[in-house]
Amino acid sequence: MTGRRADFTLKPCTFADLPRWENDDATCLLEPLRKCLDYVKKTKPYRVGSLGLLSDDLAAVATTIPTAASTTPERARHFFETSFVPFMIQPSDGRRGFVTAFYEPVVEVSDRPDDVYCYPFYRPPVDLIEIADGNRPDGWPADYRFGRRTGEEISIYPDRRAIDSGLLEGRGLEIAWAKSSVDVFFAHVQGAAQLLFPDGQTRRITYAAKNGHPFTGIGRHLIDIGEIPESQISMQAIRAWLRDNPARVEEILWTNRSYIFFRESLVDDPALGPIAAAKVQLVPGRSLAVDREIHTFGFPLFVHAETITHIDDERPFARLMLAMDTGSAIVGPARGDIFTGSGDLAGEHAGAVRSAADFYILIPKDAASRYIP
Repeated sequence: MTGRRADFTLKPCTFADLPRWENDDATCLLEPLRKCLDYVKKTKPYRVGSLGLLSDDLAAVATTIPTAASTTPERARHFFETSFVPFMIQPSDGRRGFVTAFYEPVVEVSDRPDDVYCYPFYRPPVDLIEIADGNRPDGWPADYRFGRRTGEEISIYPDRRAIDSGLLEGRGLEIAWAKSSVDVFFAHVQGAAQLLFPDGQTRRITYAAKNGHPFTGIGRHLIDIGEIPESQISMQAIRAWLRDNPARVEEILWTNRSYIFFRESLVDDPALGPIAAAKVQLVPGRSLAVDREIHTFGFPLFVHAETITHIDDERPFARLMLAMDTGSAIVGPARGDIFTGSGDLAGEHAGAVRSAADFYILIPKDAASRYIP
């Protein structure tokens, strides 16, 4: 099968082929799966990726989803085993897949700026517009999906450096102000945050738009300029380097020209994560960001990464997950980003995830025949 970004094949297999499948407890996926299908039914289908899976394919299992509160791990596995066929995703270059992780930072903020709280989280500006085939200027890169409208003209939106230097000041776009530009930057990278105000109030913010520039990982840049050895790179290592080199923070952050704008979101269930691209709250340890050009939200994927042991009490990572989010750095059919939860511990877990992994997608039985040679 050929995707817009990558070539791959789907190899039919059995649930017995999924490493440690018999030990997995996927009961916590039943309710978010139901909520994904409710969104599809009441609002609109998810966009179809190049794999060709439809929300309607997934809707075929809606009436057989057990109630999570009254089921067991065995019954949950039985539901997936009787409703889906697993396929191993095999990239055509012969390499294994790759998995990283993300989390929801908790950031101390104020609702007014001062000498301590002086780094803003912004809502989208009114001159930011989405770019599609109908309004894309000639010669623009296909992956630029936002631009700046000035009168009748559309131009590339200014980059992170320009915005950090005061481009948007005075427009009333600020949601809150943080103490650290690094905290704001990592909230941009994660695409969401919980904001903790001095009175103890907590609000959530989540991705609303971006300035259109492609994402550039500052970890890769620090490796390339010889500041951190590639074997030691992690979010913790990057944060430590920025802490130890305050005079160079702006220089490094500005190499990522991409800039994220947020919208406020209710903290519905504090045990769950933010509402992400699938319009359903993320489930810690069970929600996966995928390449939206290939995959369709709501579908289950089983991920096996034997070198990730710090999340499951020293056992190799082997879990069923739901495709519920996406990200510009998540490119390829066997590429995923695990949501580890909210707060510092979730950040520690996420920052240590960079691993080769095997990906298996579960396709409803009625649709699976389209993918069996």
